Amino acid sequence: MSMNHIRPWRNIERRPSRQIMVGNVPVGGDAPIAVQTMTNTDSGDVKATLGQIMAAAEAGADIVRVSTPDQAATQALKEITRESPVPIVADIHFHYKRAIEAAEAGAACLRINPGNIGDQKRVREVIQAAKDHGCSIRIGVNAGSLEKHLLEKYSEPCPDAMVESGLEHIKILEDNDFHNFKISVKASDVFMSAAAYQMLAEATDAPIHLGITEAGGLVSGTIKSAIGLGQLLWMGIGDTIRVSLSADPVEEIKVGFEILKSLGLRHRGVNIISCPSCARQGFDVIRTVEALEHRLAHIHTPMSLSIIGCVVNGPGEALMTDVGFTGGGAGAGMVYLAGKQSHKLSNEQMVDHIVEQVEKKAAEIQAAETSY
Repeated sequence: MSMNHIRPWRNIERRPSRQIMVGNVPVGGDAPIAVQTMTNTDSGDVKATLGQIMAAAEAGADIVRVSTPDQAATQALKEITRESPVPIVADIHFHYKRAIEAAEAGAACLRINPGNIGDQKRVREVIQAAKDHGCSIRIGVNAGSLEKHLLEKYSEPCPDAMVESGLEHIKILEDNDFHNFKISVKASDVFMSAAAYQMLAEATDAPIHLGITEAGGLVSGTIKSAIGLGQLLWMGIGDTIRVSLSADPVEEIKVGFEILKSLGLRHRGVNIISCPSCARQGFDVIRTVEALEHRLAHIHTPMSLSIIGCVVNGPGEALMTDVGFTGGGAGAGMVYLAGKQSHKLSNEQMVDHIVEQVEKKAAEIQAAETSY
């Protein structure tokens, strides 16, 4: 629950859900909303796949999904799961035996698409493998691969069909005394996804994995995901998220965290508040922010930084941030620390000096946390 007693209009009351474990990561209940991504390497290439997993973990990924389309992939998964710093979800399509092999290879979770996995007998075999090897399961319903009987019933993919599919497969898991599962109902259509997730949230207490599938490239996919996931998270729905982008998996993690940070649901790294710049700017805001984003990428401590080009909004924004800089005149501006004016600084020294101030503040925050 995100609660702010001073500013109650920021409060988000999360939907109650039961908690499961994906490896060592708790999902649901009062656990932080987990951020996921998926590798796009050849899964049989252990070195390349682990490289992407390591980069994603460094960017903040809690869980990483790896596609396992064939036996070469499930064989490689043994080494991948052994070396990965985060739990691995095996992505299964069409062949249920890949799920069994993935469970044996050490996957923390099996993502199965009910419309593709086969009949109930095969699903039961997958459930047994999950039980035997301590895996969780994600029921991954997708508007693009709904079961034939549901398409005949509803004529086309729709929220009702997606939720009905999910509930049918929840019943199969629960009838087989398996409860360590989460569920998603994804579509590339934002409206369909949002409606399906709202219906699902009322129909089950299982943890929910959010995503707008096949959202698009870095810019368009980010916008579509921010709209779709943002409104659901604001409503308190969602226990894990994945931003699906035609881009580097690290970008998915960055966007996922930015969505959560904007809603006060997760905090990681420096939150830079900056203006779009205009003719009033006392320095080159855009180039400065680009440089600071690069220079401060190593800071994981949650904190805030305001970079504002002029005094119209600069002092007001600085009041709310740990470190701030507001452009002035004659090639200089004002540095703010903890919301208060501290000292003037030339524009030429600005980037280096701000990096020093942020690093100093991050160290102070970390020291205070470890002292408790």
